[in-house]
Amino acid sequence: MKLTTKQLTLCALLTAMALALSYLENLFPLSLAIPVPGVKLGLANIVTVFALYALGPGEALLILLARCFLGALFAGNMNALVFSLLGALSALGTMVLLSRRRALSIYGVSVGGAAAHNCGQIAAALLTLGSTAPLYYLPVLLAVSLLTGGLTGLASACLFRRLRHTDLMKG
Repeated sequence: MKLTTKQLTLCALLTAMALALSYLENLFPLSLAIPVPGVKLGLANIVTVFALYALGPGEALLILLARCFLGALFAGNMNALVFSLLGALSALGTMVLLSRRRALSIYGVSVGGAAAHNCGQIAAALLTLGSTAPLYYLPVLLAVSLLTGGLTGLASACLFRRLRHTDLMKG
């Protein structure tokens, strides 16, 4: 894939935005509203959904990989990289497939991505723990993904509405 300077700059900006959203998300104690351990809104996924629809799957993958690696590096937690990568790659793969179905809105694609992200993270837990115990937590995470994916889809839809008239959204 050959990127123009404009595309590369946009990918870098979107990566920085995703990292900032991920950091910002850690400042708010979501456990007060949703008392489920390990649940996050997934604000950085707004950038992934945006990149998928506005730029395409290749660029979305580049942004996603950069966000996962840089996020783990900045947090000083390279052990979390396997969880981040498996969740993020599962989510993006699912969203790419779902976005090709015209009957599905950005909300459905986002919810599917949130559910796939949780499945990817459970897979990472199964691999690292060597136990099937994390499977018992999957139904709870899938139920929460309806809410988190819906919110991410709503934010993405609002973003597209606001950017509809810009050069960024043409083509």
